[in-house]
Amino acid sequence: MSAPESLPWWIAAPVAAFLLLGSTLTLLGAVGLVRLKSFYDRLHAPALGTSWGAAAILIASLLSWSWLQDRVFIHELVIGICVMATTPVTMMLLGRAALHRDRQDAPPPPRDPAQD
Repeated sequence: MSAPESLPWWIAAPVAAFLLLGSTLTLLGAVGLVRLKSFYDRLHAPALGTSWGAAAILIASLLSWSWLQDRVFIHELVIGICVMATTPVTMMLLGRAALHRDRQDAPPPPRDPAQD
């Protein structure tokens, strides 16, 4: 059985920095989801965690596995592209659906008899 390979410090340092950045952004997104009051405010916080937080973690994974396996791993790039493409679209659709719902629930504005 061969000894496990390790990352050199000059690869491990950016991997650790990207992991720290990604986990911090994901944690901020989760805290924002819990702490913010309105639905519209809550749309922004998870988008931060899922887009930029996931991207930083995927970059760390790409760096470490590409070094350890001596080839470029494209899986992380495909996952990152899918996450970066679907998160804003999902948040936009959720916001529009909530806006449509709020407009349906609101009473109609009062009519002004002077305009008739």
